[in-house]
Amino acid sequence: MRTDALSIPFWSPEEVGSAFRPALAQIEARRVLAYPTETVYGFGGGIDRDSVDALVALKRRPLGKPFLLLIAGPDMIERLNLRLPSYAANLVARHWPGPLTLVLSGGERRVPERLRGPEGGVAVRWTSHTGIARLIRAHGDAITSTSANRPGVPPATSAAEILSQWSDAVARGTLRVLDGGTLLPSKPSTVLDCTGRLPRVIRPGAISASTLRESVPNLIGDA
Repeated sequence: MRTDALSIPFWSPEEVGSAFRPALAQIEARRVLAYPTETVYGFGGGIDRDSVDALVALKRRPLGKPFLLLIAGPDMIERLNLRLPSYAANLVARHWPGPLTLVLSGGERRVPERLRGPEGGVAVRWTSHTGIARLIRAHGDAITSTSANRPGVPPATSAAEILSQWSDAVARGTLRVLDGGTLLPSKPSTVLDCTGRLPRVIRPGAISASTLRESVPNLIGDA
């Protein structure tokens, strides 16, 4: 079977709209979806426990290494009951949507413990990928996200790489792939811990520390 028959076109606005039904069905079935983002291809799905367990099983993710959440607007922060400090609100106003991931406290009634980091925070990013943002809006809630790759292999930048590495999961239907074309090489999102009094760099990335300090002068660490 041709590999292009195993993926769902997700490039033009029309293709994105046509992909909603099968993509949402995959999420609602608590299975894993592969999709393009503004950085690399990701794996994800619903934020309920069964969906998270399916993602853990597919990715073989070790305990203590959580997934981040992708959202499609700051209103979803409130919907998740996450707490946004005033300095984090400044970062949101300047850098969202875009490659900045914030680790926030809160969400005890909405976010499964498996999605929390070692210190209890929840990583979240407002994606700037317009197709995925539209899909999240259609879903009505955040989706999980982790890079689409096997251990030791670089994150996928095309649907063909995922179909090659995860052919068994695709054949079983436990994984469906949205084909958004080949993505250009890019840095990962910058990750900031915003659970404390001051923001702290956890992972350097696409947005530099000097740029971030224009919004939060007291930033701890370098990005």
